[in-house]
Amino acid sequence: MGRAPMMSLREVVERYAVLAGSFGKPVALSAFGLSGQEIEILFSGFDEDYHISRYFHFSRGEGKAYTISSQAVTHVAIDEGVHTLL
Repeated sequence: MGRAPMMSLREVVERYAVLAGSFGKPVALSAFGLSGQEIEILFSGFDEDYHISRYFHFSRGEGKAYTISSQAVTHVAIDEGVHTLL
């Protein structure tokens, strides 16, 4: 049996909005306050869901890299349109 997600989509979007200040700006994945394993599991799950992934944009920059869907990334930018899923 799988564990419940560490954070819901709504919680991730709310935390992202606080960290980024506005939608579309890259935020370090490490800023979400989760363990490395939790970040990789949670964000890989969002990236594998077509309806969610189109609003999440991963990039590689300065900072700790995490493996999200087999890609090494450091940041995520979320489009404001994600609100249609909340």
